[in-house]
Amino acid sequence: MKRLFDVVASTLLLALLAPVLVLIAVVVALRLGRPVLFTQERPGLHGRAFHLHKFRSMSDARDADGRLLPDAQRLDAFGRFLRSTSLDELPELWDVLLGRMSLVGPRPLLTEYLPLYDPEQARRHEVRPGITGWAQVQGRNALSWERRFELDVWYVDNRSLLLDVRILFMTLGQVLRTQETREPGCATMTRFKGTIQK
Repeated sequence: MKRLFDVVASTLLLALLAPVLVLIAVVVALRLGRPVLFTQERPGLHGRAFHLHKFRSMSDARDADGRLLPDAQRLDAFGRFLRSTSLDELPELWDVLLGRMSLVGPRPLLTEYLPLYDPEQARRHEVRPGITGWAQVQGRNALSWERRFELDVWYVDNRSLLLDVRILFMTLGQVLRTQETREPGCATMTRFKGTIQK
């Protein structure tokens, strides 16, 4: 039932939002350059890698030695707008349609974090990763890593279609408020270094 819901919902949303997707792609190309999509390998169901797609929200600005500048210097007002409204996440609907992701589930993080999880935290990969999830509607990036993982595992143990619908409605409300899209004091969020190394 969950997979059927994902397929139907993502198909409808991609069709309805097609003009918005095209408009954002054009503005991203003009403001931030090409490619308009940010693609990165992330762990999916059972930790198997897949390529996640988002609209890029940062420029490729580099220093004199050719190194990328810090996130805070590459994230302009337009990029912050994309992130705060979660419009940068819309291309992930394609990943949902292909079965790589779900509308609701633990957010897919970096593959380099896989060996850093303890056994309980690793349970977040027992389900498909989601565009939104229980941790996202409880505080998004304002939460500590440990708290996020606790909420992810709670979702794994309590998942249901009714809970997914509740999370989707809560997500809509949170997006409209554009709150808690970044970790306090950071342009985006700090890297996870493992539960022991705090």
